[in-house]
Amino acid sequence: MITNKVALFIDGENFRHFIENSLVKKGYKKTDYSILDIDINELFRLPLDNFNIIKKIYFSGKIQIVKGTEKNSKILASKQRFLKTKLEKQGYEFIIAGHVRPQTIIKNKKEEIIFKEKGVDVRIAVELIKAAVDKSYNTVILCSSDSDLQPAIKEARNRGLKIVYLGYESMPNKGLTYTTNKTILIRASEVVKTLVKIKQPSP
Repeated sequence: MITNKVALFIDGENFRHFIENSLVKKGYKKTDYSILDIDINELFRLPLDNFNIIKKIYFSGKIQIVKGTEKNSKILASKQRFLKTKLEKQGYEFIIAGHVRPQTIIKNKKEEIIFKEKGVDVRIAVELIKAAVDKSYNTVILCSSDSDLQPAIKEARNRGLKIVYLGYESMPNKGLTYTTNKTILIRASEVVKTLVKIKQPSP
């Protein structure tokens, strides 16, 4: 049975990490492959086949260039621009919300700079409540494993919106599984199958 008036909300940074970790897990070098090499529509095609998706939104944070991280920040910003162009050609709305900032962590007793996203969950929460109030969609498929979204999910469901949690088999969020109407999990092997350019994994 086809479900009508469905929107797909994607937490971009969360999704990107899953894609890149899945490729590394399957033996592909992180320096050679990224989310840009994935056919995202194809990845979603089978698991979401029974949904009539009329709106696809990809939420991403604005890359902030901070002194000392200019090189990596500019690389991330460039990748984001390419991804935005690619997704818009595939019918996605690309929304910039919040920001991505570098943070210093200690890993193996050494300092390492990572980039963390902040604020995107707030925008997604707002869009969930808005969808429930405006009755824009019957169902929202939420591709995110952010537990902070649970209060918004509960409120949206109380207002009649059905929410499907589209998560990742390698790291499912039990809280979102219990909070949403239904759970669908994507496997790392499914990511590899949608690589646009396929080479052999590194030895």
